[in-house]
Amino acid sequence: MILTDTHIHLYSEDYEDDRDELIENAFKQNIERFFLPAIDSETTQSMYDLEARYPENVFLMMGLHPTHVQENFEDELKHVEEQFGQRRFYAVGEIGIDLHWDKSTLEIQQEAFRRQIKLAKKHKLPIVIHCRKAFDEIFEILEEEKSDDLFGIFHCFTGNLEQAKRALSYNLKLGIGGVVTFKNGKIDKFLNEIPLKEIVLETDGPYLSPSPFRGKRNQPEYLLKVAEKIAEIYQKPLAEIAEVTTQNSKDIFGI
Repeated sequence: MILTDTHIHLYSEDYEDDRDELIENAFKQNIERFFLPAIDSETTQSMYDLEARYPENVFLMMGLHPTHVQENFEDELKHVEEQFGQRRFYAVGEIGIDLHWDKSTLEIQQEAFRRQIKLAKKHKLPIVIHCRKAFDEIFEILEEEKSDDLFGIFHCFTGNLEQAKRALSYNLKLGIGGVVTFKNGKIDKFLNEIPLKEIVLETDGPYLSPSPFRGKRNQPEYLLKVAEKIAEIYQKPLAEIAEVTTQNSKDIFGI
């Protein structure tokens, strides 16, 4: 049984003091594959360093996170494009729109999202979408860009059944993390109506710890809590959940 975390910020400073220990603990739980989303140019080197340390387990994305789309976003997008010219990545991400913290940047967030979708198409790569309080805005751009070469993951999906089905219509799988374990998370009420082949697992560590660790630092090994909740929802053995969701991740990332 191998579990895959399709979204974790392992390079985060929150893991600075015990990163290797946490990764080893995850290995003991059969969590062996970690896909790391980019944030901005300041995190690039720390991602590369971690990949060099765990080349068989750590796989990198490249992109500009929507909360880091600021006045210098043109320079940041240039950095993203330069990285793609130098080496291989497994996705363009995380990209999208976030209207929780700052609505004043909506226009440039939309611009950055569109351009990074086009970059993904150019390189024939999946996108990994960040959406916070912006389902309508995200779907508007996906509708414009929809095509056979648009695919990826709707990371940290927290919408309703209708929004889930709409995300699937754009060749996106749903990234399911700790929210599925929350009493008020709501997605656990309808998730079994979504085929398991459309689901991938994630922690989004160090954020969004599953119950009973909610509010504390999320750790790589907690992916097992997410997988166990998914097994409960789908009424399937944990080993089957691991097998199917890991295969789903391979179908998306190509590895």
